[in-house]
Amino acid sequence: MEPVKIGLLGLGTVGGGTATVLMRNAEEIARRAGRGIRVDMAAARELERAQELGLTDVRLTENAEEVVNDPDCEVIVELIGGYEPARTLVLQAIENGKHVVTANKALIALHGDEIFKAAQAKGVVVAFEAAVAGGIPIIKALREGLSANEIQWVAGIINGTGNFILTEMRDKGRDFDDVLKEAQELGYAEADPTFDVEGIDAAHKLTILASLAFGIPLQFDACYTEGISKITREDVEYAEELGYRIKHLGVTRRTKKGIELRVHPTLIPENRLIANVDGVMNAVLVMADAVGPTLYYGAGAGAEPTASAVVADIIDVVRTLTSDPENRVPHLAFQPDSLSDIPVLPIEDIKTSYYLRMLAADKAGVLAEVTSILGGAGISIEAVIQKDPKNEKQAEIIMLTHKVREKQMNTAIDKIKALDATFGNITRIRMESLGR
Repeated sequence: MEPVKIGLLGLGTVGGGTATVLMRNAEEIARRAGRGIRVDMAAARELERAQELGLTDVRLTENAEEVVNDPDCEVIVELIGGYEPARTLVLQAIENGKHVVTANKALIALHGDEIFKAAQAKGVVVAFEAAVAGGIPIIKALREGLSANEIQWVAGIINGTGNFILTEMRDKGRDFDDVLKEAQELGYAEADPTFDVEGIDAAHKLTILASLAFGIPLQFDACYTEGISKITREDVEYAEELGYRIKHLGVTRRTKKGIELRVHPTLIPENRLIANVDGVMNAVLVMADAVGPTLYYGAGAGAEPTASAVVADIIDVVRTLTSDPENRVPHLAFQPDSLSDIPVLPIEDIKTSYYLRMLAADKAGVLAEVTSILGGAGISIEAVIQKDPKNEKQAEIIMLTHKVREKQMNTAIDKIKALDATFGNITRIRMESLGR
């Protein structure tokens, strides 16, 4: 049987890794797929990259449209990233009746509904395992392995850059700006690190996970997103003292009122497995009704870890080339006419516990004023620490609260900030126990 011919868009880090894995493991891949798979045509900005990768018998072009429109390429692998021209190229490939594999989380999070609708109409597959958590097969787990379950919640460390920064801050007592600079030097963070440190990258991925977990349309704009750039070395140290670790977490949960969809710094009890995921590693914890908690851990980025997921998707596509389109696993795990219209909740309606840190006058009665405001808002306190005064007149107060709705906490914080005895902003970090 003739090998399946692949059209590859992009020969950068992931594209190069994908080509390498396809060539190195060609025999094993053919055994798994049932037939050979080879890169027949590739588009890249720098064509000499193909020679570096050993792609000597591959047709090359600088024009990605030529690959998408080539009649010999049965599967298009989009690894150029970003919104455009990726969206246009993917839709054109689908229109041409070609299957698509992509690692582009931004594309899927914002335009996935449109892309999957087009693919459904054409009877082709769009596979996107590598779009979330690199080489960790979390999408396959949600779409297939856990399909007998009702998913209750998903929580994940899904951006390695942010996790590296918080790990260094905790282990070495370093400041955010200092670690960010090193992350850029090591290639973990881009020159413009906004997508990583402000949570946008994680929000793209969480949007996809929520859709797979709960059978809802992709709704990136509804995801509450908060970064880690305001986390201080002191916050990390105080969390440790209280038995917690700060992680940049993506959380999506099914509730009676709607779906929680949020990315933000989070205090997690230090004895939780996910709290001990360090460095650039990723982990996703899924709670389901039948199986209970399952944890998926591994490299969330990098050439070959991501290529592992891309090639696995290519193998799946090749396996389904002769199958009936109606009997394939749906793109978002649920049949297209069965997606739910359950709403995504605004952050103000979310209930969590909180870590609060504030600077206050070091005098009698101030703590009583603060606790009175919290009590008046229906907020009960779990723990209080008062640190040594910053100077003779100011002290730092750290509090942990029990669960309360965010809008109640917002009201209380506004009242505390208005006190004559408090100074500057109040640091607020949400907390999750990640138990049942």
